[in-house]
Amino acid sequence: MSFDINKIVRPSIAALKPYSSARDEFTGKADVYLDANENPFDTGLNRYPDPYQQELKSAISKIKNVPKENIFLGNGSDEVIDLLFRGFCEPGKDEVITLPPTYGMYQVSADINHIKTNKVSLTPDFEIDEAKLEATINPNTKIIWFCSPNNPTGNALDPDAIIKILKSFNGIVVIDEAYIDFSASQSWIDFLDFYPNLFVMQTLSKAWGLAGLRLGMGFASKAIIEILNKIKPPYNINTLTQDKALEALGHFEEKNEAVDVILNERINLNQALSELQTVRHIYKSDANFLLVKIDHASTIYQKLVEQSIIVRNRSNVTLCEDCLRITVGTPEENKTLISALKQLI
Repeated sequence: MSFDINKIVRPSIAALKPYSSARDEFTGKADVYLDANENPFDTGLNRYPDPYQQELKSAISKIKNVPKENIFLGNGSDEVIDLLFRGFCEPGKDEVITLPPTYGMYQVSADINHIKTNKVSLTPDFEIDEAKLEATINPNTKIIWFCSPNNPTGNALDPDAIIKILKSFNGIVVIDEAYIDFSASQSWIDFLDFYPNLFVMQTLSKAWGLAGLRLGMGFASKAIIEILNKIKPPYNINTLTQDKALEALGHFEEKNEAVDVILNERINLNQALSELQTVRHIYKSDANFLLVKIDHASTIYQKLVEQSIIVRNRSNVTLCEDCLRITVGTPEENKTLISALKQLI
């Protein structure tokens, strides 16, 4: 397979002349700034942020061992998802493939952008149905969306199956690694040099504990990153987000310690849940949550809500009938949950 981005990008995007902001035209340091129609009085936020987040990307580059030119930052991963649709999928013509049960924003963003979604359900044990996936790919397929570790199932998908697609598919293969810090699996970032059609998403929302910050990360070839930079809003990552993210990245060990606690609590929570008579199955998890098949899941969910304990009812999701998705909380929160479940049995 010979991947050619010029055959994948939308023609109108390829021909697009991007907006040039004041900070695109002058990127150095100066004593007097009169170019961007900003308020001249210093409030700490009166200047526009760096449109390409160079300092923040430098910090991420060191942690991820990925060159800055291979990094894209979005206002949450949802913006990254949307820009991939807008950059590479012609509305009303092109198609994508998702593998439900999976993260719901792929479908929502496809619908917003008027892109047909072809669904290839995972197998009952939440693995890739390789034969069906290969049969579903057609000349209009531009993106295949993998979530690994998967949400809401929690498992990492078979890497050999994904590699086959990377080698054979002449479109973009997205691997959403929002939960990679909780998994023993190798990150797909390590394979960027081998597959020019690979796009890896990560986030600061989960392991880094910065969901309120809204910072999603994309890692890909320079050619793909250039397309996203071409169509993104000029200042999509605000100054406060850039500053706070930089501060957080300086506390790498604290992040790792928090992940260790969550992983240990995942074991404890799994054990405590397995001892409940109404629990039928706990699926293997490489994430910071457990998918639990339980008798009368919807009733249990509602009774927990009445006790101000909120889990996620996934019973209406493909292959997740009678399942609750339970985030691993603090030791105290997990004990509260188990105590409440015991009283409901």
